[in-house]
Amino acid sequence: MAESPAGAGDFRHVAFLYRSDAEYAATVAGFLRGGLAADEPVFAAVPPGKGCLIADALGAAARRVEFADMTTMGSNPGRIIPRVLDFTGRHAGRRVRYVGEPIWASRGPAELREATRHEALINLAFAGADAEILCPYDTGSLTPAVLADARRTHPLLLSDSGPGTSAEYAVPFRLPSSCSVPLPAPPYTAMSYTYRTDLSQVRALVQKHAREAGLPDPRVSDLVLAVSEVAANTLRHTPSSGTLTIWHDRDEIVCEVHDEGVITDPLAGRRRPAPGALGGHGLWLVHQVCDLVELRSDNTGTTIRMHMLIRPRQPAD
Repeated sequence: MAESPAGAGDFRHVAFLYRSDAEYAATVAGFLRGGLAADEPVFAAVPPGKGCLIADALGAAARRVEFADMTTMGSNPGRIIPRVLDFTGRHAGRRVRYVGEPIWASRGPAELREATRHEALINLAFAGADAEILCPYDTGSLTPAVLADARRTHPLLLSDSGPGTSAEYAVPFRLPSSCSVPLPAPPYTAMSYTYRTDLSQVRALVQKHAREAGLPDPRVSDLVLAVSEVAANTLRHTPSSGTLTIWHDRDEIVCEVHDEGVITDPLAGRRRPAPGALGGHGLWLVHQVCDLVELRSDNTGTTIRMHMLIRPRQPAD
């Protein structure tokens, strides 16, 4: 079993590169067991099969661990940080341990971009926190590019060669190029519409295309609400028009909104708004109702791409 390079008293974010189920179970269970021995609250969000491996290795101690199915909790990676912040908030004043496995082999390209972005933003969201986070990566099933991103987003590494620091983690909070470059262009068949003052046509177009794509009615309403929230920000915060682009395939419908506004907070939408807060609710809501959200913002403007599944995906192994 590899030993964690993390110590007590400060925030540690560790990428665990494992080769086998036996190594995975022994190391993750050991990490959690160490937290339990120190009377630390422990939380593990992993795919279902991996949760069983951990529970079997922990034995009776598994009852003291809070488990979550990452394929549900993190299907939209933008929802993971709020869930972990809720956990740390419930145990304020105590050091906590968390195992999060947001990346697995069957993730699609857009999901991988956002899961990698999530891993980079962990360093910002929990900077200074009294917490230790372990993120397992399956070296046998993940691509070299994904594993390279793991080294870029984690300051500490743990593998069969032992614990150590990541030489590729150069700048805290820096996003890897794989999840910060402009989004791929929409397909040539996509429909585009420019709006400036009236959002009724925006809502009507989203509703029409979502129903034609076969999205169930309750999800149609969710998508209309999400797009309307984003488009309304164009009217509130920019002096120019916005562009709505819509397309779909057999699996999902995608709505993209682009305008000249700039979002400076990299965690926008990934923190629950405080009670009574005047702002921050729109992107939070978008993340809660959409199956995936991609956001890119720089001095050229902001693009927010909202994905909605037409049919549920098969769960990860």
